[in-house]
Amino acid sequence: MEFRVVISDPKTGKAYQKTVTGANANRLLGKQIGDIISGTIADLPPDYELQITGGSDKDGFPMRKDIPGASRKKILLSGGVGFKPKERGLRKRKIVRGRVISKDTLQINVKVVKHGKVLLEEILKKDAST
Repeated sequence: MEFRVVISDPKTGKAYQKTVTGANANRLLGKQIGDIISGTIADLPPDYELQITGGSDKDGFPMRKDIPGASRKKILLSGGVGFKPKERGLRKRKIVRGRVISKDTLQINVKVVKHGKVLLEEILKKDAST
């Protein structure tokens, strides 16, 4: 099992990609949008804390925090995640995925809510160079 984790740093406004496999990927299964997870899941020091903000599945359908479960649903949207209306009042039926991370999830978006002693940029630049 493998997830692509996009880590956003609100302090700097930068985002970093990290591939999570093995036991750390299994620890993400069943987590929901809004959950706080330890940074050790993404090979960060343990003093980092990350909050799950969203994601998408293997076919590109986005996760929405207001849909329970992990399955796909076809819902009527007037805006928000999964649909950007071109004009006021426009609504459309779109397919989105629920808020729970499952084996069909490909990308998980997280943001840093508690920073560690070492800067995030230094940690993730080392991984990119090796």
